[in-house]
Formats: sequence, structure tokens, C-alpha cells
Amino acid sequence: MIRRPALVLLALAISTFAGCARRETPVQEGIRTRTLLIGNQNEPATLDPNLVDAATDQNIVTALFEGLTVLDEKTAQPLPGTAERWDVSADGLEYIFHLRTNARWSNGDPVTAEDFAYSFRRILTPALGSVYAYMLWPIRNAEAFNTGKLADFGQVGVRVIDAHTLRLTLAHPTPYLLALAAHSTWMPVHRAVIEKFGRLEDRDSAWTRPGNLVGNGPFTLTEWRPNSRVVVSRNHQYWDDAHNHLERVVFFPTEKADVEERDFRAGQVHLTYALPASKVAVYERESPALLRRDPLLAVFYLSFNTTKAPFTDPRVRRAFALCIDRPAISQSVYAGAFRPADGFVPPGCGGYPTVPGLKPDYAAARALLAEAGFPGGRGLPPLPLQVLNDDKTPRTAEALQAMWRRELGVAITIEPYEQKTWLQNQQTLSHTLGIMGWTADFADPITFLNIFTTNGGNNWTGWGSPEYDRLIERANQTADPAARFAVLQQAESLLLHEAPVVPILYSGRTYLIHPSVHHWDPSPVGIHRYQLVELK
Repeated sequence: MIRRPALVLLALAISTFAGCARRETPVQEGIRTRTLLIGNQNEPATLDPNLVDAATDQNIVTALFEGLTVLDEKTAQPLPGTAERWDVSADGLEYIFHLRTNARWSNGDPVTAEDFAYSFRRILTPALGSVYAYMLWPIRNAEAFNTGKLADFGQVGVRVIDAHTLRLTLAHPTPYLLALAAHSTWMPVHRAVIEKFGRLEDRDSAWTRPGNLVGNGPFTLTEWRPNSRVVVSRNHQYWDDAHNHLERVVFFPTEKADVEERDFRAGQVHLTYALPASKVAVYERESPALLRRDPLLAVFYLSFNTTKAPFTDPRVRRAFALCIDRPAISQSVYAGAFRPADGFVPPGCGGYPTVPGLKPDYAAARALLAEAGFPGGRGLPPLPLQVLNDDKTPRTAEALQAMWRRELGVAITIEPYEQKTWLQNQQTLSHTLGIMGWTADFADPITFLNIFTTNGGNNWTGWGSPEYDRLIERANQTADPAARFAVLQQAESLLLHEAPVVPILYSGRTYLIHPSVHHWDPSPVGIHRYQLVELK
């Protein structure tokens, strides 16, 4: 609990008019020097935009690079980015992007259409192994090139018309393509820098280190102290640098929300990444102006390794799914900030109707487990559940552990990991059970559902279904929005029935924000353009 005197001290600490006898806090110094100090939860695994697969890494990459488009924070709708305008053919199959003639890399080189073409070839190159390469598959022949069925990139629908004009030809109409073009996978990389430090397909290269990295975003990388801080400083070569309100942003990889909260009270950060659930009510009561509760298009879910017994059997997966009391987890672990998830796609995702998932049915769950040969859990060894080592996910795991022990007679062991190892274990199927989260890349249900196509880069379950793949492909070929949503609902219903993943909660973001931070708008996909933020 936070005692009232601590919040009184907090109120004093955040004042920008502290007496001259008091030492200036980092927050106060940041206001004076226009330096935003923010919690980012995890140490980044990479700052290569073609390789990032964690939201916390993407938070930093967004400051360093810019795609053809950017997303508006409030609406998640696409806006001009490095491309100042575009033309779309009547059939929706051709996009011509006109790049800004004043777009520059941080070293002063012009940003060209060739830079984007090179970057698209790089991320689609099979040897790079980007799990997010499918984000470019709407481009004609991009999937074939990425999967090794086509060796000639010249047959991919990417054409450089001139230095500032890029033409993309699509495999099928893609109504959300302009939102896709804002994603990190569509951001350009500087060819000369990539090749100076290695080959196009090298995953572990020094090009992303301070002093080496060349980006086209509003900031450039100036410091990266592992497990301490990442600092990005204003890029004066950026095409819209005149409207950048910040000189630098400092990201702190603080895993524990209670540590962040103490840092906030001590004037160390302007924004926390999260807030311990136990302290939400106190801030609501005593310092509501410091508390933010933003909705997110995000889902928190259970992931099964369907290549490993006993979860090769869908009956076992469904038995586990039917024994989850979501409202209890929502209240006990998240103080109601995370809502019980009925389906995998969160409500409000581009107007898509939510598909109901599996409701608790303990008798049916016990019957399914017995039918699979494990009555009362007999015959099942203790099953490891891998979780992120933050302050909430292990508590979620403990709640599931108790539910499954009580209702199914199954023993679960909990294995916490730091983010990099936790993600690697899921990617390589070096897990049995895992708790995962997914935040929308843009406001459309496909960003949730295309994860689980067979052998998809972000499908870390080992599950695949030809029928599911056909439904996703049908949806991609369907132009009518209502008909497309109907096909996606069929796909989601199949996913929920087969249960390679089980939604638990729709997540939001509860955090602390200093009163000096202005223009930090709630973002449904969690992405912010830091150059718009003001400290005053």
C-alpha cells in the first residue's frame, strides 16, 4: 500500500517550482532540457526494424525509423510519413507512393524509393528469418519469394519508378495496406550501413549499435547501456525536425512495476510502463491526475505447444480452456483493468463483431480429460508453464495453476523468464505451455487472426489447419467488408474450437504520467510519435 505521506512527498517532487535549495530531480531536469524519461519494461532484443517482434522493442524502433505512412495515435488510422502522398488504382491492386524530396537519413543521405525496395527484399529474404515478413505478403509474389518458391525478387510487385516514386502491385486488394505500411516491418534500412557491417541476411550485426545505426526517424540512437537505458536524440536531418518538441527520449528497461512506481515517486521518470494492481485504487483515490488507464486492442492468452504431449490432443487443450475463471483473474490480479476475453479479437477492432469463446464448464472439462485418457489428471506429469518475469504474469499463472489443480487434478509448475529468453522459447517451441500477449499492429481483426496460419512466423503453437488457412485466404480475397468479417468470424470460431490458444483477458494499459507531459494521447495500438510530445 502507498501511505498518504508518500503521496504528499510525490506531489512535492513533481512540482516544477521546487525551492532552489532542493536538488533538481531527473524529471525536473528533463523538463528543462526537453528529455522524456519513460519506462519500457524490457531490455530490447534488437533495434533492427526488420527483426523486432516485441512491442517494447518496437516502441524504440518507432523513434528511429519511419515507414511510408505513420499511424495517428488516437485513431490508429494511417497518415503520410516518409511518403507525402499516394495514388491507388481503381481495382485496389496498385499503390504509387510519392516520397518526400526532403526526407533524409540521419547521416544526411536522401531517403529514396530504392531504400524501401532494398529493405523489402531484405525482410523477405528467407535466410534473414524474419517472423514478421508476412506483413509484406499482400505484395504480389512476396509470399512466394519469402517462402523460397521464387528466387527472382524482380518478379515481386515492387518497382522503383524514380528516386522518389515507388510502385507496389498487390496480389489482392488489401483495404488496410496503408496501415500496414506504418508497421516496423515496412520501415527502410540504410543499405550501405547494413553491408558495411555484414551481409543482407545477417541477424546479429553491429549496425544497430550507437554510432553505427543510421535511421530516417525523428530521433537517432546515441546510447544503449544493456539493462540500464537506451537513449535516442533528436535527428536534425529528419524532414519534420522543426516540429520536434523533444531533444531526447530515454527508455528504461524496468521489468518490475513496483520498482517503476518507486522511480516515479522519486522523480526518476515521467512515465511508467505499468502500475502494480495493488496501488491502482490508492492513486485513484489520492492522486487521480497522475493515473492513466488507456484501452488497448490487445489480448492476453494461453498458448499450447501442440507438437508436444499431452497438448497434441485437442480434447486436452479444450479441457484446460474450459477451466479458466476469467473474471476472477481480472479482479484478483489486475484489479479489473484487464477485462475477461470472450474471443481472441478484442472488441472495437475496426468494427469487427466479437466471437464468443469457451465459457467455463468444469464438468465438461473433466469429461474431456477422462476421454483423452487422463481421468482426474492421472497419468499426466507436472506440466511447465512459461511466463514473462514481470509483476503480473506469474500471478496469472498461479491463478491458473490453482484452477487446474482444483478442477482437473493437474499439477502445473511455473517457469518465469526474462523477455528475450521467454520469446525465444516460444518461437522455437521449447515450451509446453506459455502465457502470451498480442497487441494489434493496426485496427483490423486480420492482425490477430493471420498469426495462426500454418507455419506463420508468429504462430508459436505448432498448430496448423488447412481449413483455417483457406478461410484466411478467402478473407484476403473478399472486398466487401461485411462478407470479409463473416469469413474471419468463421476462422476465429475454428481457432477457438481447436484451442491452440485460449484467450484469457483483453488487456489495457494502466500507468503513471507526470503532469508536465502533454500530447501523450491514448493509443489503441500502443504506438506513440515522441516528437509530438511536449514537456512543460
